[in-house]
Amino acid sequence: MLILLPPSEGKADAGTGRRLDLTRLSLPELTPAREEVLGALMTLCATGRSDAAADAALAALGLSAGQRGEVARNARLDRAATAPAGQVYTGVLYEALGLATLPPGALRTARRTVLVSSGLWGAVRLADRIPPYRCPIGARLPGVGALSAYWRRVLSPVLTAAAGGGPVLDLRSAAYAATWTPPAELAGRTVTVRVLHERRPGERSVVSHFNKATKGRLVRDLLLAGARPRTATALIGALRDLKYPVEEQPVTAGRPRQIDVVVTEL
Repeated sequence: MLILLPPSEGKADAGTGRRLDLTRLSLPELTPAREEVLGALMTLCATGRSDAAADAALAALGLSAGQRGEVARNARLDRAATAPAGQVYTGVLYEALGLATLPPGALRTARRTVLVSSGLWGAVRLADRIPPYRCPIGARLPGVGALSAYWRRVLSPVLTAAAGGGPVLDLRSAAYAATWTPPAELAGRTVTVRVLHERRPGERSVVSHFNKATKGRLVRDLLLAGARPRTATALIGALRDLKYPVEEQPVTAGRPRQIDVVVTEL
């Protein structure tokens, strides 16, 4: 099974170990692309030339004036201390996933099966050492352009290969899902998840903040249960066995299978 997660906007304040070494990251086929995007990001964020350059970097990254420190940090990423990606990402989903409290076997499975999408790295595994950074998928970088379109060209063969012959649980947000669409032969093995809040019978709404928390708990529960589904149908069955209220939407040929997880409490 392959589990795809979005990154978090929240990041750890600083790394704790050795400097970044792109050649040590998983999916080495992405190294040239990572080098190109990293170089473009650092060039954009080298703002010592003028306030105008800093303002341009903020605009390109979709940051506010109060986040100039993020720009300065981006300019030094090649010499910044790193930490495992599972510690760098600190948002709601990762808090619910609770990697630090997983038993050793479940943590090993997480490191083997989870890939985190990234505007800077393309995709990384939880044990890959990266520095804290700010580079949303909606950014446009000099010489690279729109990151979503850039990674769409690069990621397709890499993630298709990473999926192997098992099911894919795709929990990415829409912006990151746009960087890789499972090909037709893989779509039937891919399951996407929407979280709905049912306030009262027949009254449902899509949730945002708690969507992330629910997805984090969902992955955690699969890991704790030692689930090893070999098909998309078995994956959906595993979620039902874990008492998640799952409703599958009608299947469309050539498209991933979509399930709704309906929650009554947030």
